[in-house]
Parts: sequence; C-alpha cells; structure tokens
Amino acid sequence: MNIDQLFSLTGRTALITGGSRGIGRMIAEGFVRAGVRVYISARKAPACDQAAQELSQLGHCVSLPGDVSTLEGIQQLVADYRQHEKTLDILVNNAGAAWGAPYDEFPESGWDKVVDLNMKTPFFLTRELTPLLKAAATDHLAKVIHIASIDGVSNNPQETYSYQASKAGLIHLTRRMALHLAPQRIGVSAIAPGAFPSSMNKDARDHADTVAERIPAGRVGTPEDMAGAAIYLASRAGDYVTGATLVADGGVTWARG
Repeated sequence: MNIDQLFSLTGRTALITGGSRGIGRMIAEGFVRAGVRVYISARKAPACDQAAQELSQLGHCVSLPGDVSTLEGIQQLVADYRQHEKTLDILVNNAGAAWGAPYDEFPESGWDKVVDLNMKTPFFLTRELTPLLKAAATDHLAKVIHIASIDGVSNNPQETYSYQASKAGLIHLTRRMALHLAPQRIGVSAIAPGAFPSSMNKDARDHADTVAERIPAGRVGTPEDMAGAAIYLASRAGDYVTGATLVADGGVTWARG
C-alpha cells in the first residue's frame, strides 16, 4: 500500500462544468492545488475567464466557457477541450439550476430548464466524453463525479419541485451509468452537498450562523470539505466507490429523518 499515492492526482486532467463559482470553483481550486490540469466551463464567459485567471495563480487552469444546456453546446465544449487535451481523467458534472414556485403556479419553463441542465446534461456530456475518459484509463481509473444535492435524498420543505426531482433522478442515473461504465475502467459516483455558501444557496452564504443552527455539525460547508470529497472520489482512494452518492451535509439529511 502506497499511502503517498492514495490521494494523489498529480498530472491528471479534469473538466468541471459550472466551475467559475460556488461548489464548482471549490472543487476546481482543490484540484488545481493537487496538481491537476483543470479546465472549467461556465455559461458566462467573463466570469469563467476571471475564475480561471485567478486559479491559474495556483497552478494550471483554463477557461472553456459555453452553454451545456443543449446538445449543441455540449458538443462544442467537447471540441474546445479536445483542442487542449487528448484524454480526460476526471469529469465533474456540476453545472445546475434551481427554480422555486408554488405548486399551482409552477411553470413548464422552470421545469424544463432545471431538469434538462441537472439531469440530461450530465448524461450527454459524459457520453460525448467517454472516448477521452477511456483513453485516460490506463494505469488508473478515469472518474465521473456528478454533483447532486441532499434535496435528492430527502425532502426540502421549499417548493422546488423540478430541482428536487432532477437531483433524485441524477442520483439514480449515477447508479445506472456506473454499472455501464465500470467495465470500461470509468468510475462514476456522486456528491450530495448540503449547505455550502454560493449564489445558489444565498442563505448559507449570507446567513451562515443562522443556517448553522439547523446543522448537527454546527456549521456550513467549507471549500476544504467539498474539495476533500471530490479528491477522495477522483483518486485511487475512491476507486471502489461505484455508483454511490457521498452525502456531504454536516448531518442534515439524517436530522430530517
């Protein structure tokens, strides 16, 4: 057993969607600091470019802005990535959306936007990148990490119907994809985050002390918590975790019952 290599990601490549902010950026920074050649994508090019420029001060990070909510956008991102690398060690499907509205007023547009980006995009992006993942899976496994949510594990009282349904679907999709890709030396797993400060979770960002009162661990998540979970799953340490969803929420899911 080589402990020094157990969590090592030195020299590997990673593509992270939604990597310019929030959880995606937390993972991107962790990977960059771990010696990974990181490529981040986000719909807003200025934000993506700025994040990559800042992360480049720590290591290798390149901006590949684009809209992955459509198959055309997915294929363009893959083409852009191919301009830089011939293989892909780690894919993090993090780009996502949320929508809240009362049951009687919930719009079709809010349903389609959220379900497409949260559940359809991870499937089709992974499928388009499978040849590059297989090419990387030589002396180590290639990895796909889906970013789900604790709202896909247990109910949130907020009326975010499409978000909760899409994240539950992504968790089950993780299991299905894992069974198909494991024989091809591609490990598929997921992380279900709880309260991490972000533009999507403004309560955790702006009212951390209040939110922490509802968390058994007594605090909201930190970049180290998220980076640590992703590094574990992406490295040799997580090779035997197949189709599973790692809940990173300070105990909130189990407190909900």
